[in-house]
Amino acid sequence: MHMADALVSPAVAGTLYVCSAAAAAYSVKQVRLDTDTKKIPVMGVMGAFVFATQMINFTIPGTGSSGHLCGGMLLSALLGPYAGFLAMIGVLLTQCLLFADGGLLALGCNVWNMAFYGCFIGSLLIWKPIMRNGMSKIKIIAASIIGCVLTLQLGAFSVTLETMASGITELPFGAFAATMQPIHLAIGFVEGMITAAVLVFVHEARPELLFANSGAERAEGRFSLKKTLAILSVAAVLIGGLLSLVASAYPDGLEWSIEKLTGASELEAAGGLHQAASSIQDFTSLLPDYSFKDSETPLGTTFSGIVGVLVVVGVCIGACLLFKFFKKSKARKEKKRDE
Repeated sequence: MHMADALVSPAVAGTLYVCSAAAAAYSVKQVRLDTDTKKIPVMGVMGAFVFATQMINFTIPGTGSSGHLCGGMLLSALLGPYAGFLAMIGVLLTQCLLFADGGLLALGCNVWNMAFYGCFIGSLLIWKPIMRNGMSKIKIIAASIIGCVLTLQLGAFSVTLETMASGITELPFGAFAATMQPIHLAIGFVEGMITAAVLVFVHEARPELLFANSGAERAEGRFSLKKTLAILSVAAVLIGGLLSLVASAYPDGLEWSIEKLTGASELEAAGGLHQAASSIQDFTSLLPDYSFKDSETPLGTTFSGIVGVLVVVGVCIGACLLFKFFKKSKARKEKKRDE
């Protein structure tokens, strides 16, 4: 559901950049109050895991369309809404600049549509209330499916609103929405099941890693924290480096919807800012479309998956160091020394 620049006007793009930046600034402020240092490696590993899973487009049977995880619900269920949102920005920024996946002008829109709803609406209004009186596998599955379906519907509807407000395409709002919502309903359901499977694994492995798990301190996990993160890290590399080779070739829900209405999966945009954004992406995207430039070898996809995983880990952990996230307070340090 990465929007291309051709769908948005500079005014709409600028507005969503401001909205997304405001949410990011507030998230930075909130995360700096968090002293849970184990979230640093979790942020890096899970950001990389979401990047890898987004490379795996799954076919929606009978439609000729495909979908992939957004990942906001998954990240916020592990990191909380604020750290999850910042990790999602790291994923989307890497995809945009290194792989030209999603427009640079539309980046603020993509952050809002794919990260804000999953991390804030999904986490605070769905996940946390469902887990209020204790966590269980059934609750995790229910929250994952409900959260992914609802937040993806909100994201898809926002795409149609932003496109309509931009007014630079001939996509009719009613028909566009009527095409976008049903296909993303199916995609959201599949994402919910995949998200549930990952979170159930974490619940069994290290239950204290899950957001709003009030009984985690008394629960015993099957694996150590290091082993759990190692398993997820290996999974991210295998998914990005190998499983990405068998991803569905069908257009994703957004491209499919545009093609249904216009006959083309991509639209062209004109204008100074659009051209400038395109030029910047041409310069920064060393692996456009997750492949080597001017080459269709499968090794380009494998290389892109592995490089992307490593870059996202670096971006997320680098952000933690740059903004001094998850630093132990002086009181906690003194208490630990006294013990």
